[in-house]
Amino acid sequence: MKSFFLAGAGALLLGACAKAPAALPDTAALQSAAAPSGPYRTLNYQSPLAGFETYEPSGPASWRGVNEQQQENH
Repeated sequence: MKSFFLAGAGALLLGACAKAPAALPDTAALQSAAAPSGPYRTLNYQSPLAGFETYEPSGPASWRGVNEQQQENH
């Protein structure tokens, strides 16, 4: 516990002795990069659940009949 306290106090002490903090980067360059100013195609929203079919549980069935139904679908 003492080592964590000493490590935290040491970091604060070294931070206080440091020179002026570094300036933040210019955000104008980041905003211009995000602007859609190029020959890009528009991306339309597509639902990740499009084409999802709900399945209801069914009772026990013949395994042979179920296998044949699956073969017909592929």
